[in-house]
Amino acid sequence: MLIDTYGRVATDLRVSLTDRCNLRCTYCMPEEGLQWLAKPDLLTDDEIVRLVGIAVTRLGITEVRFTGGEPLLRPGLVSLVERCAALRPRPRISLTTNGIGLARTAPALAAAGLDRVNVSLDTLRPDVFQRLTRRKRHQDVLDGLAAARTAGLTPVKINAVLMPGINDDEAPGLLAWALDHGYELRFIEQMPLDAQHGWRRDGMITAAGILASLRTRFTLTPEDAGERGAAPAERWLVDGGPGRVGVIASVTRPFCGACDRTRLTADGQIRNCLFAREESDLRAALRSGATDEELAERWKRAMHGKKAGSGLDDPAFLQPQRPMSAIGG
Repeated sequence: MLIDTYGRVATDLRVSLTDRCNLRCTYCMPEEGLQWLAKPDLLTDDEIVRLVGIAVTRLGITEVRFTGGEPLLRPGLVSLVERCAALRPRPRISLTTNGIGLARTAPALAAAGLDRVNVSLDTLRPDVFQRLTRRKRHQDVLDGLAAARTAGLTPVKINAVLMPGINDDEAPGLLAWALDHGYELRFIEQMPLDAQHGWRRDGMITAAGILASLRTRFTLTPEDAGERGAAPAERWLVDGGPGRVGVIASVTRPFCGACDRTRLTADGQIRNCLFAREESDLRAALRSGATDEELAERWKRAMHGKKAGSGLDDPAFLQPQRPMSAIGG
């Protein structure tokens, strides 16, 4: 079991498969991209499956989420899903993606055992999409969403980040569109995880601002607090339901007290918090011949020292040295 000194138990594993991405979102990385990890530094497919297996069979992990960068860029993704779905006890397996390439791969991923997807989509306007991502791939994302729904990768969740002066007027329209298509929309406050370290607290659209915008068009009823559990999103019934909308307010309404996540980076580092500035190296131990038991103990120690909170409210807060693309969402 992965338990920290505050009694929180990690049951949700986020696995970054690559730091590479085929978009250049302004709130994530510069237009020219980043210096990507060298291939020898990345965990191999066999190493990923072994570590996920240790997490599931020895450490109590029940949910596995593949992330990036962009995980659809990982050549062995379908096989990784299939091999992890064969573990016993079987974990629930999901994928966070920008949706590009999902139209092509959704059927194979579903057949391999993927349970559902989260797709990033910040706008319904192709011109705004290009401004935000620096790529003309808006229709590819819409096609990927539709393919995921058709393949049964449900509930299909959409993650949206609102940026001042760019798409901050789109919240009601995005929600109406998502409800019409059977998707579950979740707005995420912009977090200090950009490679440029340009994030500013006074320059972000807060959860309060998002909800105020949505209420200009919809009636929102808070979901029973008991249904949230360790989920990062607060959820509201829209116009009495059954449709819902979520808001992940990592900055203004942190949920650290109920956090149940542990993170494995593409280069084999354990992160006990998304905003941590320290990592614990499993790759070196794994490649030096450590046993499954030894790797499990290292993982336990890494999680035991998890801090009480992210530290975002501390005036001395410093962003992680590595950006979101390198550490996984």
